Amino acid sequence: MDIIDTNDYKTKEKFVPHKLIHQDEVEVVLLAFKPGQGLKEHTTPVDVFFYVVQGTAEIQVGDQTKQVPEGNIVLSPKDIPHNVRNTSDADAKILVVKTPNPRRS
Repeated sequence: MDIIDTNDYKTKEKFVPHKLIHQDEVEVVLLAFKPGQGLKEHTTPVDVFFYVVQGTAEIQVGDQTKQVPEGNIVLSPKDIPHNVRNTSDADAKILVVKTPNPRRS
């Protein structure tokens, strides 16, 4: 059994996404953001969901933007613009699941 402990991944001054799982069927990435860090708006050719593991994240899907506290999941259908940012004053971790893996589809 493989276990991935998200506590092993810390926020850094320069943001770096952590690819946890990279298979044909799925890609799982952990985003560990310091306050003020985030992604640029973009689209993906596959469905995505965001699970807020720690803290609060500002998540935009299409024309809707919401503050999402930890323990919540946000769905983002393929080809819809989205982004994730940490607008809080504390660190945040967001698990991103893309299915199927966009680099394999």
